[in-house]
Amino acid sequence: MLLRELEWFTTLAETQHMTEASLRLSISQPTLSRALARLERKLGVQLFDRHHSGLRLNKYGEIFHAHAVRAMSEVDRGEERIATLVDPQRGSVSLGFIHSFGGWLVPDLLNGYRKLAPRTSFELHGAACDAVVDEVRDGTVDIGFVAPQPGADDVQWTPLGRERLCLSVPPGHALEGRDQVAIAELAAEPMVVLKTGFGLRQITDSLCGQAGFRACIAIEVTELSTLHALVAAGMGVAVVPASWPEGMPGSTAITVPFSDPTAFRDYGAVTRRGGPGSRAAQRFLGYVAGRAHPAATPCRAAEEGTGAVALAPAISV
Repeated sequence: MLLRELEWFTTLAETQHMTEASLRLSISQPTLSRALARLERKLGVQLFDRHHSGLRLNKYGEIFHAHAVRAMSEVDRGEERIATLVDPQRGSVSLGFIHSFGGWLVPDLLNGYRKLAPRTSFELHGAACDAVVDEVRDGTVDIGFVAPQPGADDVQWTPLGRERLCLSVPPGHALEGRDQVAIAELAAEPMVVLKTGFGLRQITDSLCGQAGFRACIAIEVTELSTLHALVAAGMGVAVVPASWPEGMPGSTAITVPFSDPTAFRDYGAVTRRGGPGSRAAQRFLGYVAGRAHPAATPCRAAEEGTGAVALAPAISV
């Protein structure tokens, strides 16, 4: 079976119309019709039900279509890996990251690396911490940027830095004007938190537990932007990364630094054991690791900018 036949079949399965598929493929309709007939003879079943208005995938066609798409995807990945071996800078790297890193860590890394390897392309996936780790495990992404470090022993961790955490409060809150606040003072405060599975939720629960109480959860959300807006609306307080901006459009929430020395999150890169498979991803991970400051001091003062430990200047790769 030729790869061309799979391409023609998948296009026909997507359009379910002989004329439209032949136009998209730039071949004649009789040529496509004969190719489909050959494929169905080879498989011993019809893949489409014929109707006066066109074609419709039947149960055999649906099964074959799923396998054909996977086969073509594997061929594409094979071509990409070979191209990367020939020219590592030309390869593609897929990255997963928790949403809060989409505003600073990921853009900073890509901007620096683009100057060194402009022909490397990137595919980005934002998700919860647990989901990013799962994507690394199943090969959906080459590298994941998460916080905190996963407890799993089937992935590899490269520490990159440490970011302080702050308390986000609505305007007029009793803690608004404080220079610092202790986590223990939140015991009676209603809190807006991310749902279980998010790294910041895990850290919030841990910090409250260390202070001797369970968080009084008012609302659970799945987006930091929603969390921030709900705090601004007076629905509760929240533990947030210091890199999260106060000045979001329409938001009036205010951040107050924590006094607790444990109020930070360690962040880093997660890969499969042994590192990512492609040379392009390996080179990018080497670049990222070369800019890390994993042993930096926690809870830096608020006036030091975002509170995230700065990455080192770019190095050659």
